[in-house]
Amino acid sequence: MESVFICASDALEEGGKGVRFPVTAGSDEATGFVIRFGGQVHGYLNRCAHVPIELDWAPGEFLESSGLYIMCSTHGAVYEPESGYCAGGPCKGSRLRKLIVEEAEGQVRWYPDDYVSAVIA
Repeated sequence: MESVFICASDALEEGGKGVRFPVTAGSDEATGFVIRFGGQVHGYLNRCAHVPIELDWAPGEFLESSGLYIMCSTHGAVYEPESGYCAGGPCKGSRLRKLIVEEAEGQVRWYPDDYVSAVIA
């Protein structure tokens, strides 16, 4: 499948705001997001593993105050940014749905899969 441009690499600061982008998850409209953590770009479906609601408390604000975890703004579940593993909260042991992203030549790109696909305009 073709990759989809998400943002320029310099739009993602280490431990800073993420970039949201529209996706289709199954047959539902949804969003994905990318963040930079540990020097790497990580992408996930913007959907809590506990209840399928968006995670960010303001657009692009995914990390909690220490900057060490992705946090669900509604239920307080915390996820490891590298793996999406829920380290605490109501869905402990579950995971966020990881998206395949790559960073090359100053761009962050996403590869849709059989469940999370690009929005067709």
